[in-house]
Amino acid sequence: MREIELSAIIGIIATFISLLLAVFIFSVKSKNKISNILFASYLILNAIEFSGFFSSLFFDSLNNLLVARIQLSYLEMPVFYLYILSVCYSDFTLQKKHLWHFVPYIVGNLVVLPRMYLGTVDEKIALFKNFNELPESIFMHISLHLQAIIYLIAGFVVLKRAKKIFVENYSSNTLETYKWLFQLLLFTSILYGVASVKNSLKYSKQQEGFEFTMNILIIYVLGVVCWYVLKALKYPNLFNGVDSKTKLTIEFIDEKQKSKIDLREIKQLTTYMENEKPYLNPSLSIRNLAEEIKMNTRDVSVIINQHLNQHFFDFVNEYRVKEAMEILKNPTKKELTVLEILYEVGFNSKSSFNTAFKKHTGKTPTQYRKTA
Repeated sequence: MREIELSAIIGIIATFISLLLAVFIFSVKSKNKISNILFASYLILNAIEFSGFFSSLFFDSLNNLLVARIQLSYLEMPVFYLYILSVCYSDFTLQKKHLWHFVPYIVGNLVVLPRMYLGTVDEKIALFKNFNELPESIFMHISLHLQAIIYLIAGFVVLKRAKKIFVENYSSNTLETYKWLFQLLLFTSILYGVASVKNSLKYSKQQEGFEFTMNILIIYVLGVVCWYVLKALKYPNLFNGVDSKTKLTIEFIDEKQKSKIDLREIKQLTTYMENEKPYLNPSLSIRNLAEEIKMNTRDVSVIINQHLNQHFFDFVNEYRVKEAMEILKNPTKKELTVLEILYEVGFNSKSSFNTAFKKHTGKTPTQYRKTA
């Protein structure tokens, strides 16, 4: 009976979990349907990639199916990048221009077409014996790693801009979405970093170092897949985005050459916040606020970001924290828990409430209540 290596067992587990999670995400009803489809597709491509850990159990030589599996690796990062775009921007749609992302996949297949796809069985067996030394194999490794670097950098750039738009225009605590994407990008970067070290050791003939790095990689892969599952269970609807047409305040300033804001408008805004308490709405956006006080969204943004020197996110959270402080030091409301208070003042996450409260007061809500 053939002995199964640990890498093969972990590969089977990671593949199964990825496919199971993909099915779950496909079945989740969400307004972000495109995001779900893209992430599920990314998980399926991951599962196909992970099957390489145990493909030797089923195939003893190179064949077209194995080559096709390897070539699908070219689709992972484009789908991953499109997923990031779809989560960051709620108005994202798949367009014809996105077909350009599939060019590396086509090129990769053309490179291996003559000898790997069209070669005879005997030729493929001969190629398989020195697979890692083949020009096609070296090309695939180099091009896949270069592709990963380009897409990861592009992903961080998109996320950085989306976060800026978010904090200037939204108050809801779906900032967790951006934390998730940042973590996803970071973990994927580490994954490709370890894979790069592994392949470098493979081509430098350092077998012991290669095997050690390989074991680290497969354990890391399983850990990341399990992390996917935990995140999906916690956020089954897979997040909300911002409108990609929303502009940064600096762009308003460029267009309007530092719009002159009347001091009465600043007073109108702050008075409305204090008296009407719109910040109690956890989904408050700068557009909603502008409509309520009958002002231009651009002017409200300039007031907050330029004249008050705050992002909208921090501006609103400051009022929420002040409201929470009043409740915490009110002896008639001492029966209210911190969790009840954070929901009452407009937060919808304990972590974001604690972060904002400590940022504005230097204390946690519990510490503040004890000293108030």
